[in-house]
Amino acid sequence: MWQIVCLTLSCDLVLTAAYSNFRKSMESVGKRQYQVQHGACSYTFLLPEMDNCRSSPSSYVTNSVQRDAPTLDYDDSVERLQVLENIMENNTQWLIKLENYIQDSMKKEMVEMQQHVVQNQTAVMIEIGTNLLNQTAEQTRKLTDVEAQVLNQTTRLELQLLEHSQSTNKLEKQILDQTSEINKLQNKNSLLEKKVLDMEDKHIVQLRSMREEKDQLQVLVSKQNSIIEELEKQLVTATVNNSALQKQQHDLMEKVHNLLTMISTPIPSKNTPLTKEEPVTFRDCAEVFKSGVTVSGMYTLTFPNSTEDVKAYCDMETSGGGWTVIQRREDGSVDFQRTWKEYKVGFGNPLSEYWLGNEFVSQVTNQQRYMLRIHFKDWEGNEAYSLYEQFYLSSEELNYRIHLKGLTGTAGKISSISQPGNDFSTKDADNDKCICKCSQMLTGGWWFDACGPSNLNGMYYPQRQNTNKFNGIKWYYWKGSGYSLKATTMMIRPANF
Repeated sequence: MWQIVCLTLSCDLVLTAAYSNFRKSMESVGKRQYQVQHGACSYTFLLPEMDNCRSSPSSYVTNSVQRDAPTLDYDDSVERLQVLENIMENNTQWLIKLENYIQDSMKKEMVEMQQHVVQNQTAVMIEIGTNLLNQTAEQTRKLTDVEAQVLNQTTRLELQLLEHSQSTNKLEKQILDQTSEINKLQNKNSLLEKKVLDMEDKHIVQLRSMREEKDQLQVLVSKQNSIIEELEKQLVTATVNNSALQKQQHDLMEKVHNLLTMISTPIPSKNTPLTKEEPVTFRDCAEVFKSGVTVSGMYTLTFPNSTEDVKAYCDMETSGGGWTVIQRREDGSVDFQRTWKEYKVGFGNPLSEYWLGNEFVSQVTNQQRYMLRIHFKDWEGNEAYSLYEQFYLSSEELNYRIHLKGLTGTAGKISSISQPGNDFSTKDADNDKCICKCSQMLTGGWWFDACGPSNLNGMYYPQRQNTNKFNGIKWYYWKGSGYSLKATTMMIRPANF
């Protein structure tokens, strides 16, 4: 670029100088263009036109008529042409010299300029080369780093690829194993389906036979129901007859007892005044047993220090006899969800299910020391008992609170009636230790302790319906809290019997 600029400036200087000299020499001559090409420079010259040229001063004529003559005009033109040729030749020579001069000047300047340019270009080229070498070295270093990173990444990828290949092989192996297992399972499933189909066919046949048997059983059951109804009627009649017979037996036993008393009493003399015969009364079944009557059954007992009496069942066989039964459950024929008053005076039938009465038991057990025996039966034919060496009930003012001591027996080593004594509760008298009213939840009157581990007056459930019952006849430490018992009997006897 600098070389071109210098060359252009040199050409302009030379042209300017040549043109100024040529103009001085041609001021009196007309102008004509003349162009010279030298290398990259082009030179244009304006040449004068030779108007009114004269060959010599002597040939000049001022007379206008003479100037207009044809011969004179031709001579002037020839002379003028010669002058022009001479001028052209001179100009040509001058231009050649000028061209040579320009060439010589340009050669020196061009050589100097080339040397200068070469030196500058060499320095620039060296600097550029150095920069290029530095950049190349930096790029090479970066490329080396990149190659190292690429190699590391490639190695890592190869390792990952190898791991993936191994994992893929393992997965393929597992898939093959699972496929084989699936095939085995499918085969087993096919066999099972076949067996199921065979079993379905067999079941269909069995169901048909069972339906036929069911129809036959329904006919048989209907017949049996009619027979059972007839038997129930006969049983009711027999029960009534049995009650009548027991009453007759009781009356006969009382008559026999009276006769024995009369026989054992000495006959008064004629002088002895006759006294009115006093009736014989019994406070409990122990006194009945001691009087010589040892047959279990219903007897009339009298309240202590009173003429009021109650009907009670006496057990004359269990553990020596003389037991006064105060509670019995055996068939669910009596509803034990009663009021406080009913539990006070007693309810039910002494020959089946009944409650003797809290008031009578309280008065009797406060006269002397009594023991309590409770007998249990479950639905599997098992029997057990709990025996308390000391038992009594507080008065009604103290809610007939129960007091027990000295537990023995086979129905659990721990008492299912919590101690110290609990108050008696009914559906209309909540005296338990719970805000939930246990008597209403569990049904029946009992000595509840926060709906605790026992309730022998609960709901009566028949067989196959007696499990998982919260409100059944339960004795926790023998059968648990959800088992409803088949039969229970509570009976008392003097401790010194």
